[in-house]
Amino acid sequence: MKHRQTWLRWWPVFSRNLLVWRKLAIPSLIGNIAEPLMWLVAFGYGMGALVGQVNFGGVKVPYILFLASGSICMSAMNAATFEALYSAFSRMHVQKTWDGILNAPIRLDDVLLAEMLWAAFKAVFTISAILLVMLALGISHSPKLILCWPILLIVGITFSCIALIFNALAQGYDFFTYYFTLFLTPMTFLSGVFFPRDQLPHWVQVISWYLPLTQAIELIRPLFMDQWPINAWINLGILGATALLSYLIALHLTRKRFQK
Repeated sequence: MKHRQTWLRWWPVFSRNLLVWRKLAIPSLIGNIAEPLMWLVAFGYGMGALVGQVNFGGVKVPYILFLASGSICMSAMNAATFEALYSAFSRMHVQKTWDGILNAPIRLDDVLLAEMLWAAFKAVFTISAILLVMLALGISHSPKLILCWPILLIVGITFSCIALIFNALAQGYDFFTYYFTLFLTPMTFLSGVFFPRDQLPHWVQVISWYLPLTQAIELIRPLFMDQWPINAWINLGILGATALLSYLIALHLTRKRFQK
């Protein structure tokens, strides 16, 4: 029992974030789903009318279906990233919430674990709303979509772990611009969200295949097409390894920051 209580010391921090967020749940939901839905409408229906169909695994599929399967992964990435960057940084550095929490019998490791899981939860909450809208629009009717939730939870965990590295290094909000400009934005365009990766030069395809967003899309897109991912275990393995390594780096950097 004592071991179980020790392992669950992250739960009060998670619960605290949940209670605070409940007051702003509706505005938060609207803000999180508005942008991806605008991308879906503008590009899916607008550009989709010009593009028509794209090639996916030797089969022609509607562009809006192709885009929807990529944009849901991008939404999970963005939701987890924003929470693990801006919100976590506010609690850690600006509001000094972490300092107050650490006066209780809770370790810094527990706080960081709670922030990672909270960011992943926010990602799942966001993509749930977006998936329901996609289902309402009839974009996909695949019963395999039920598997999107656990996969995108892993995606949320992966990107929250990466973001927490930059959270530990940042001295201000402006620092996050480098992360978005130099990493997230290029990855969005290289991972096959908006167009097939086979349109890229071969050497770019090789590099882009190892990106975490590519792994997410490789898992999710076939489910939208009512197919099974070809390299599911490899994709999951890369996501899991990226999450674990990123979390260990974030934990080290966060401990080092609080030792100063």
